[in-house]
Amino acid sequence: MFSTQVVFVKMFLQFCISFLQCIFAIVLAWHGSMCEDSRCTSHHSSLLQGKSTQCKHELQLPSVSIVSNGSMITKKCFITKTLLGEYQDILAISCDSFDKDTNQTFGRAQGRKSHLDNLFKVCEWCQKYKVAFKINSVINTFNVDEDMRENITELNPVRWKVFQCLLIDGENSLREAERFLISDQHFQVFLERHSSISCLVPEANQKMRASYLILDEYGRKDPSKSIFDVGVEEAIQFSGFDEKMFLKRGGKYVWSKADMRLEW
Repeated sequence: MFSTQVVFVKMFLQFCISFLQCIFAIVLAWHGSMCEDSRCTSHHSSLLQGKSTQCKHELQLPSVSIVSNGSMITKKCFITKTLLGEYQDILAISCDSFDKDTNQTFGRAQGRKSHLDNLFKVCEWCQKYKVAFKINSVINTFNVDEDMRENITELNPVRWKVFQCLLIDGENSLREAERFLISDQHFQVFLERHSSISCLVPEANQKMRASYLILDEYGRKDPSKSIFDVGVEEAIQFSGFDEKMFLKRGGKYVWSKADMRLEW
């Protein structure tokens, strides 16, 4: 018997079946520069907005969130409500460092644009257009000694997710991610340095393993079979998903902006 939390995950995965057809549309909408025709980008943005509406109205999911590096987010995304509007609860931006040179080191650069300047702009737009703002940071060899307290305090996200860099076999292991890995002790020192930040939510390696349901393009989470072949319920049973760890790492929290009672 699945608990309430896993039933929610099942509902989400069922939605994923219809959502997968829009994955390339989402990518194009988010990276408009890949499409020379502006009408193309607008079309894909509308598709994404439709899926967000479906999440809220048809499936009645409590939260719809987007995770992005922020490079292609503009004020227009908020004004037109094509990507970010009333049906979006949370916008999470990946920011691993507040140092320009460090960002260059691990590829967090946007050409002539400033990743950090855009981060602060997106934060301001979220506040103005009533979308909860979240920050995701992966702590690794190059940023583990950094003090981020001043910038995080200024940005004041509803949630600052701090991940210990994790090696995932067959994924980032193929990109020589070993040089980014840090020890548990070094990660703990970083957490202690930032212990005054109330919105900080840490995730060490042991909490991350098996506590996420992330599907590949075939609807699988290794070692399970595809949800297209065996359905959501059976696939979850063989996916290796650890519900207890999901709860332990804080996977269930106040994720609907209607319940956050934020001061806009």
